[in-house]
Amino acid sequence: MTGAEALINTIIEENVDTIFGYPGGSIIPFYDKLYDYTDKLRHILVRHEQGAVHAAEGYARATGQVGVCVATSGPGATNFVTGIADAMMDSTPIVCITAQVDVGKLGTNFFQEADMVGITTPITKWNYQISRAEDIPIVVPQAFHIARSGRPGPVLISITKNAQVEKFRYRYDLKAALDRMVQVPRRDNLEKRDLNVQKAIELLNNAEKPLIIAGQGVLISGAEAVLAECANKGCIPVACTLLGRSAMNFHDHYYIGMVGMHGNISANAMTQQADVILAVGMRFSDRVTGNTGGYAQNAQIIHIDIDKTEFNKNVQVDLTIHGDARQMLEAICDGLVFKDRESWRRFGYEQYDKEKENVIGPMLASKKLNMAQVVDAINSHYIEKVSPKSYGSNVVLVTDVGQNQMFAARYLKLTMKTGWITSGGLGTMGFALPAAIGAKCGRPDAQVVAIVGDGGLQMNIQELGTILQNNIDVKIVLLNNSFLGMVRQWQDLFFDKRFSHTMLVNPDFSKICEAYEIEYMKISKPEELEDAIDRMAASKGAFFLEAVVDPTANVYPMIPGGKTLNDLIIR
Repeated sequence: MTGAEALINTIIEENVDTIFGYPGGSIIPFYDKLYDYTDKLRHILVRHEQGAVHAAEGYARATGQVGVCVATSGPGATNFVTGIADAMMDSTPIVCITAQVDVGKLGTNFFQEADMVGITTPITKWNYQISRAEDIPIVVPQAFHIARSGRPGPVLISITKNAQVEKFRYRYDLKAALDRMVQVPRRDNLEKRDLNVQKAIELLNNAEKPLIIAGQGVLISGAEAVLAECANKGCIPVACTLLGRSAMNFHDHYYIGMVGMHGNISANAMTQQADVILAVGMRFSDRVTGNTGGYAQNAQIIHIDIDKTEFNKNVQVDLTIHGDARQMLEAICDGLVFKDRESWRRFGYEQYDKEKENVIGPMLASKKLNMAQVVDAINSHYIEKVSPKSYGSNVVLVTDVGQNQMFAARYLKLTMKTGWITSGGLGTMGFALPAAIGAKCGRPDAQVVAIVGDGGLQMNIQELGTILQNNIDVKIVLLNNSFLGMVRQWQDLFFDKRFSHTMLVNPDFSKICEAYEIEYMKISKPEELEDAIDRMAASKGAFFLEAVVDPTANVYPMIPGGKTLNDLIIR
């Protein structure tokens, strides 16, 4: 068979059922053969290649499987770059397939030639250029293996046009393909790791004020249940990072909030007062730590991570445990003993009560519609009203980046069963709409809600066309404040209210939705919220709810850039 057909067959052998892509000249042989495989492989035609990568990310994050996206050479391939960088920062397993010009034309500045291997080397786990058809059943399985193994991440395969049309005798042999990989010997000292696990148990058992901080690694490894068991067995409060928000049930007795720049007062205060911190599957991002010179100075820090390059990179820790989050937590949980730390847990709740009185309560009681109220209404319907017994197990919530994201992270009462997808490390505006499309394709029975701002939405608004063409049932909630809200907030607080180029003159979104045949509703008052969310949830097919919100509302608490977790601005 041809290389193009071999590529399709190998993708199918890797248990892929959906791919996201956009055709072009150099990838035509692949698309020509794809015409014969529509019964086995669903192709979602996006409107921009960046949308294809974000859709693959959403698919991967919603399902736990590898997402796949396809583009042609040159500009099609380079449009992948932002999405690939996003996936790299957030440890999302995707395989990106881009075409390349004929091998004989490489290096000649041929039409639509771009060196994708060179361009993406810093932002991929691995990349490879296939120039012979016979290499396809070897390289592609390796790409999937690398994307999903260890710390997940993006892999790029660049395939020349001649490799797509060459014929060879195809055979898929996963074992043979993986056996040909360069095996890097693991130098883990298992005895040392076991010793460090025992030291961690001892530190936690003896601590007066222990704290667990859970990152996305807990979700990736499926460690949510054992995390909760550790908390309850050892009487240890748990905080989560932005990407780890659904690692712990919001209603759990020991959950004390989100850490970081816009985190909860309780989580940040406990970080600063803890005597032992167990950090699991997180990387001590600057958005989590603030100024590291003043971070958790009273604590001995234990760091569990599957990627040893994260150890002591941003924060110097006292004990490192290299391994899978679930396996390491299970080992630690076995040795934990109950210790009465009720006063420590109560301290966290007292801080949370302070936040409710000074921040949360006033925001939710505002007579002007704000983002917090809209997010709270989404939470009330999709997590508490519709599925209170299953804790939102059939709900996937996707956010964009900016104030909409921070309000969502703060006011959604996420559980271990609620899908939570957002762009963390790269902070990619325009992420939510295509990511929500990918999530819905991966979990068609789930209720998928995208929470977006008017700035981020318009960066990939063309993907409404993908919804139209493929009849994708995604609910879109636009929090419209006619500003680039997060930049405006910084200008408000730190740049003397000089709102330089952050005000947006927006289009009539009702007409855009009419053009894309998407049901639309607009609200501007708090009392309109409940009926609007109920109508959206009951709608058959895609729905666009525009909430015109207070443009002056800021996200609090907030830690200014360069400050420590002690320097919280409450309002």
